[in-house]
Amino acid sequence: LENNTYTIARRDFSHFAEHYMEKYPGRFAALTMSDFAQWGDPVLLKEDFVDRCLQHLEEDLNRGACGLKVTKELGLFFRDGDGNMLPVDDKRLYPIWERAGRLGIPVLIHVSDPAAFFLPIDGHNEHYLTLREFPAWSFYGSHFSKEELLEQRNHMIADHPQTRFILPHVANHPEDLASVARFLDEHPNVVIDFSARIDELGRQPYTAHDFFIAYQDRILFGLDMPVSPAAYRCYFRLLETRDEYFDYPDYIGRFGVYTRWKLYGLDLPDEVLEKVYYKNAERVLPGVRIR
Repeated sequence: LENNTYTIARRDFSHFAEHYMEKYPGRFAALTMSDFAQWGDPVLLKEDFVDRCLQHLEEDLNRGACGLKVTKELGLFFRDGDGNMLPVDDKRLYPIWERAGRLGIPVLIHVSDPAAFFLPIDGHNEHYLTLREFPAWSFYGSHFSKEELLEQRNHMIADHPQTRFILPHVANHPEDLASVARFLDEHPNVVIDFSARIDELGRQPYTAHDFFIAYQDRILFGLDMPVSPAAYRCYFRLLETRDEYFDYPDYIGRFGVYTRWKLYGLDLPDEVLEKVYYKNAERVLPGVRIR
């Protein structure tokens, strides 16, 4: 594939558009974070936030952005001007989702994280080694539980049936594919990707295989880790083979640092692979065309 899709913080978008997208037309696609790219400052809802976000979103779309991305800070970190934690379904943000629908662009919104990231960091946590190395990834004791965050997200999506949403990481509920399937059935405006969740899929290969077959038009490819030949080889083994008991990279692309379990291939048919690799992206992301 010659096209690459990136997420760019707004302060970097003009640079990326000028030096990559405009210099190599047709080779890159990017989603903007607009004014959601606010690192270190928990107060998101300053008095003019929504107006600024919409203005900058349209400016970035005119430079070639193909959608909006919102990170997990919404629901876990961002607050309003009074210091209250912002729920994902805060109605003060609704004009942004509504504008995206009118503009015909997708909103990629990351809500919550793996279930174990919301549990105590101890020997009973299946992500214990990960969280011991990266304790900031733990949301145990967060203001909203994982279940509350997903409920807020689902409510917000239900309120915006005319807006397309991309939910990364298997809708951040890969531990329960039956639940994700029900959600996709209820919300035809939603697609998912499976970036950084091959560990969850590869330990339930029969269920994951059937899920990919059933929702082959609703799944996008994604890595969400440093790009490397080794990472792509692992994705190939998961998606295209019947290989058994093989290793996978951790969340930052390393092999062999620690392994919680092994993966088993899904052996997907070619017509499903083509959709997952590129055809679905062509349909969902404006301006993306695979040569």
